[in-house]
Amino acid sequence: MNKEEIKKILPHREPMLLVDEAYIKEDGTGCGYYTVKGDEFFLQGHFPGNPIVPGVIQCEMMAQSACILFKDEMLNGKITPVYTGLDKVRFRSMIKPGDKIRIETKVLSKCHPMYKLQGKVYVEERLCMSGEFSFALIEEKEGD
Repeated sequence: MNKEEIKKILPHREPMLLVDEAYIKEDGTGCGYYTVKGDEFFLQGHFPGNPIVPGVIQCEMMAQSACILFKDEMLNGKITPVYTGLDKVRFRSMIKPGDKIRIETKVLSKCHPMYKLQGKVYVEERLCMSGEFSFALIEEKEGD
Protein backbone atom coordinates (compact mmCIF):
# COMPACT_ATOMS: atom_id res chain seq x y z
CA MET A 1 0.00 0.00 0.00
CA ASN A 2 1.23 3.47 -0.80
CA LYS A 3 0.45 6.58 1.25
CA GLU A 4 -2.80 7.31 -0.59
CA GLU A 5 -4.05 3.76 -0.01
CA ILE A 6 -3.07 3.99 3.67
CA LYS A 7 -5.21 7.14 3.95
CA LYS A 8 -8.24 5.01 3.02
CA ILE A 9 -7.65 3.00 6.19
CA LEU A 10 -6.17 5.41 8.74
CA PRO A 11 -7.84 8.64 9.83
CA HIS A 12 -4.39 10.26 10.31
CA ARG A 13 -3.30 13.06 7.99
CA GLU A 14 -0.14 15.09 7.55
CA PRO A 15 1.77 16.01 9.60
CA MET A 16 0.71 13.05 11.82
CA LEU A 17 0.59 10.40 9.07
CA LEU A 18 3.91 8.67 9.73
CA VAL A 19 3.88 5.73 7.30
CA ASP A 20 4.94 6.05 3.65
CA GLU A 21 4.08 2.49 2.60
CA ALA A 22 2.92 -0.77 4.16
CA TYR A 23 2.41 -4.39 3.14
CA ILE A 24 1.85 -7.85 4.62
CA LYS A 25 4.76 -10.30 4.42
CA GLU A 26 4.26 -13.98 3.57
CA ASP A 27 4.46 -14.93 7.26
CA GLY A 28 1.55 -12.58 8.08
CA THR A 29 3.73 -9.89 9.64
CA GLY A 30 2.86 -6.29 8.84
CA CYS A 31 5.68 -4.18 7.47
CA GLY A 32 5.70 -0.38 7.20
CA TYR A 33 8.27 2.14 6.01
CA TYR A 34 8.98 5.79 6.69
CA THR A 35 11.92 7.90 5.53
CA VAL A 36 12.97 10.66 7.93
CA LYS A 37 13.34 13.75 5.76
CA GLY A 38 14.69 16.10 8.42
CA ASP A 39 12.04 18.82 8.20
CA GLU A 40 9.40 17.02 10.30
CA PHE A 41 7.68 18.98 13.08
CA PHE A 42 8.93 16.58 15.76
CA LEU A 43 12.58 17.25 14.90
CA GLN A 44 12.37 21.05 15.20
CA GLY A 45 13.21 21.08 18.90
CA HIS A 46 14.42 17.51 19.46
CA PHE A 47 17.33 18.45 19.50
CA PRO A 48 18.67 21.60 17.79
CA GLY A 49 21.90 20.72 15.99
CA ASN A 50 21.44 16.99 16.74
CA PRO A 51 17.95 15.93 15.55
CA ILE A 52 16.73 12.55 16.85
CA VAL A 53 13.30 10.99 16.24
CA PRO A 54 11.53 11.05 19.63
CA GLY A 55 10.57 7.73 21.21
CA VAL A 56 6.90 8.65 21.36
CA ILE A 57 6.95 9.26 17.58
CA GLN A 58 8.57 5.85 17.05
CA CYS A 59 5.71 4.31 19.05
CA GLU A 60 3.18 6.13 16.87
CA MET A 61 4.94 4.92 13.70
CA MET A 62 4.77 1.37 15.06
CA ALA A 63 1.02 1.61 15.68
CA GLN A 64 0.28 3.21 12.30
CA SER A 65 2.29 0.54 10.51
CA ALA A 66 0.02 -2.11 12.01
CA CYS A 67 -2.90 -0.67 9.99
CA ILE A 68 -2.16 -3.06 7.15
CA LEU A 69 -3.06 -5.99 9.41
CA PHE A 70 -6.55 -4.53 9.99
CA LYS A 71 -7.35 -3.10 6.59
CA ASP A 72 -10.46 -5.24 6.10
CA GLU A 73 -11.99 -4.18 9.43
CA MET A 74 -11.06 -0.52 8.94
CA LEU A 75 -12.29 -0.20 5.35
CA ASN A 76 -15.79 -1.29 6.33
CA GLY A 77 -16.81 1.78 8.29
CA LYS A 78 -15.75 4.80 10.26
CA ILE A 79 -13.20 3.23 12.58
CA THR A 80 -10.77 5.08 14.82
CA PRO A 81 -7.81 3.07 16.14
CA VAL A 82 -6.89 4.24 19.65
CA TYR A 83 -3.92 3.24 21.79
CA THR A 84 -4.86 1.44 25.00
CA GLY A 85 -1.37 0.55 26.21
CA LEU A 86 2.36 0.19 25.72
CA ASP A 87 4.51 -2.44 27.41
CA LYS A 88 8.12 -3.63 27.33
CA VAL A 89 9.17 -0.69 25.11
CA ARG A 90 12.94 -0.42 24.68
CA PHE A 91 14.91 2.13 22.68
CA ARG A 92 18.22 0.72 21.47
CA SER A 93 19.57 3.08 18.82
CA MET A 94 18.90 6.63 17.63
CA ILE A 95 17.02 7.41 14.42
CA LYS A 96 18.17 10.50 12.53
CA PRO A 97 17.31 12.45 9.36
CA GLY A 98 17.99 10.45 6.22
CA ASP A 99 17.24 7.10 7.89
CA LYS A 100 14.72 4.79 6.21
CA ILE A 101 12.78 3.11 8.98
CA ARG A 102 11.31 -0.39 8.63
CA ILE A 103 8.61 -1.27 11.15
CA GLU A 104 7.49 -4.88 11.61
CA THR A 105 4.35 -5.73 13.58
CA LYS A 106 2.56 -8.94 14.45
CA VAL A 107 -0.62 -9.75 16.33
CA LEU A 108 -0.11 -11.46 19.69
CA SER A 109 -3.77 -11.70 20.71
CA LYS A 110 -7.15 -10.33 19.75
CA CYS A 111 -10.62 -10.07 21.18
CA HIS A 112 -12.38 -7.57 18.92
CA PRO A 113 -12.31 -4.61 19.37
CA MET A 114 -9.13 -5.07 21.47
CA TYR A 115 -5.80 -6.14 19.95
CA LYS A 116 -2.33 -6.74 21.38
CA LEU A 117 0.70 -6.62 19.07
CA GLN A 118 4.46 -6.73 19.07
CA GLY A 119 6.50 -4.28 17.03
CA LYS A 120 10.12 -3.74 16.07
CA VAL A 121 11.64 -0.68 14.43
CA TYR A 122 14.78 -1.02 12.32
CA VAL A 123 17.13 1.14 10.28
CA GLU A 124 18.67 -1.29 7.80
CA GLU A 125 19.28 -4.34 10.03
CA ARG A 126 19.93 -2.30 13.20
CA LEU A 127 17.17 -2.75 15.81
CA CYS A 128 16.27 0.72 17.11
CA MET A 129 13.13 0.07 19.16
CA SER A 130 10.90 -2.78 20.21
CA GLY A 131 7.82 -3.19 22.33
CA GLU A 132 4.31 -4.49 22.77
CA PHE A 133 1.27 -2.31 22.30
CA SER A 134 -2.48 -2.62 22.44
CA PHE A 135 -5.26 -0.69 20.81
CA ALA A 136 -8.97 -0.76 20.21
CA LEU A 137 -10.83 -0.26 16.95
CA ILE A 138 -13.62 2.14 17.91
CA GLU A 139 -16.56 2.39 15.53
CA GLU A 140 -18.24 5.76 15.19
CA LYS A 141 -21.94 5.60 15.91
CA GLU A 142 -24.61 7.71 14.20
CA GLY A 143 -24.76 11.11 15.87
CA ASP A 144 -21.20 10.92 17.31
